[in-house]
Amino acid sequence: MLKRFISYYRPHWKLFCADMFCAFLVAVADLFYPIIAKNMINDYVPNKNLRLLLVWGGTLLAIYCIKAGLNYFIQYYGHIVGVRMQADMRRDVFKRLQKLPFSFFDENKTGTIMSRIVNDLMDISELAHHGPEDLFLSIVLLIGSFVMLSTINLPLTLIIFTLLPFIVFFAVKMRRKMSNAFMRTREEIAEVNASIENSIAGIRVSRAYTSGEHEEKKFEVHNQNFQKARAAAYKVMGLFSAGMDLFMDILYLVVLVAGGVFFFYGKIDVGEFAAYLLYINMFLNPIKRLVAFFEQFQNGMTGFKRFEEIMAEQEEPEALNAIEIDKLNGVIDFDDVSFQYESRSGDKEQDMVISHLSMHIDKGKTVALVGPSGGGKTTLCHLIPRFYEVTGGAIRIDGYDITGLSRYSLRKNIGMVAQDVFLFTGTIRENIAYGNLDATEEQIIEAAKKANIHDYIMTMDEGYDTYIGERGVKLSGGQKQRISIARVFLKNPSILILDEATSALDNATEMLIQNALEELSVGRTSIIVAHRLSTIKNADEIIVLTDEGIQERGTHEELLRQNGMYARLYQYQFRD
Repeated sequence: MLKRFISYYRPHWKLFCADMFCAFLVAVADLFYPIIAKNMINDYVPNKNLRLLLVWGGTLLAIYCIKAGLNYFIQYYGHIVGVRMQADMRRDVFKRLQKLPFSFFDENKTGTIMSRIVNDLMDISELAHHGPEDLFLSIVLLIGSFVMLSTINLPLTLIIFTLLPFIVFFAVKMRRKMSNAFMRTREEIAEVNASIENSIAGIRVSRAYTSGEHEEKKFEVHNQNFQKARAAAYKVMGLFSAGMDLFMDILYLVVLVAGGVFFFYGKIDVGEFAAYLLYINMFLNPIKRLVAFFEQFQNGMTGFKRFEEIMAEQEEPEALNAIEIDKLNGVIDFDDVSFQYESRSGDKEQDMVISHLSMHIDKGKTVALVGPSGGGKTTLCHLIPRFYEVTGGAIRIDGYDITGLSRYSLRKNIGMVAQDVFLFTGTIRENIAYGNLDATEEQIIEAAKKANIHDYIMTMDEGYDTYIGERGVKLSGGQKQRISIARVFLKNPSILILDEATSALDNATEMLIQNALEELSVGRTSIIVAHRLSTIKNADEIIVLTDEGIQERGTHEELLRQNGMYARLYQYQFRD
């Protein structure tokens, strides 16, 4: 995992190296101060050498000015490296999300996924900048301090450094506890985000049912869990920080006592003792940096671990030599097709949605699927564009097994209009153009006219540039539906799938949209899922699908004459 993290430095290695070089110069500048201070105390001040005192004072001032410029570079450009790495990771995880199977989104909450993309990656940028810098500076200063301290008094230096193994042992022991604590806080904040996202998305329902208090209680549960997790993390951090501070104080005490003893016996003079105390401060600073690094490392790497979990998810499988088809004719065959979602009950037969289904659909024909809920109608529609993979049998289009076609070329030839229309936040033009991102203005307007929405759009102040809000909240159900139909007109696919496209609309709006759908279906192979049987009377074939498979098939008139399930459904709907 660490190797993978380091790989993100590669595109920015020049800026990173410049940052580290500046950090090195700052460390070297810090090492000069005690030497100059020792000479001032032992030589220039007692011997009243004003010229050298001023010269080295001016030298120190110059060093501090250069150091200030270096620190500016480190703070600004070092953070730039971190932000760029964070952006690279966010881009990579977003690309991966675009290629993950639908089953991943079935199992993971939207808010949780968003938390991994936003929250978890925030601390990574801080680690990317400060982590290597703090580690590098600490090593340079520790080695430099050791060398300088040894030149003053080696025995005293060895006494001090015997405490280091105890400090390292304590830090390593606390590392695992910190890792677990930080991981739990990330999981809990992800649940908080998921709760917020869910509540905001359903704000109209909660207001309609006056269940605001219930939503507050649900949120408070996740909020309290996060608070407890964060408190546990801070407890571990407190133990770590307090323990390290204790070691620092003991280290400083050893220097004072041992240094005092050495001075008492004449092993060091006043200037050397003062320089020693300054170097010890310099020696303590990198240890404090290492303490901060440990906390930052655990925080950042737990976020990176969650990032890696998404990156490790398997993408939608693509055939090794997938065939690219520009235009499909639309002859569809279901050959002994079976499908089940990932087993939840442990009973494969119980979880089976479609079992050994076979049927043939000719090019340009309209086939309607009807039947009770749970019969697999919508699932069947999702299998054709390979939103899910069949667990048995095969689906063929124009003789090609769809698993042998590239997903891009397959989906490019399929248009879908569903009952629950999803419109992107933006303008009407942007949403229609989603059917063909290279479409001209004339093509967008023509598609809108075919979908019977152009006249309405022109009554709006901004016309096609009208902002429709999140998920098209500013439009009615019928308007959203017609925009989605315009989108499919613009795509111009060979195969059309209509999944309950008009079931949520009033009769007048349904008639408008039904006319648009009939025009849309001309010349295309169309599969229509419908509960309103009046909308599919003119279908070339109607298939009654239940959880036991195909029960009946034929034209509207043929099925009425059979006086079976379809006839009963029809008579029930039109009993008045």
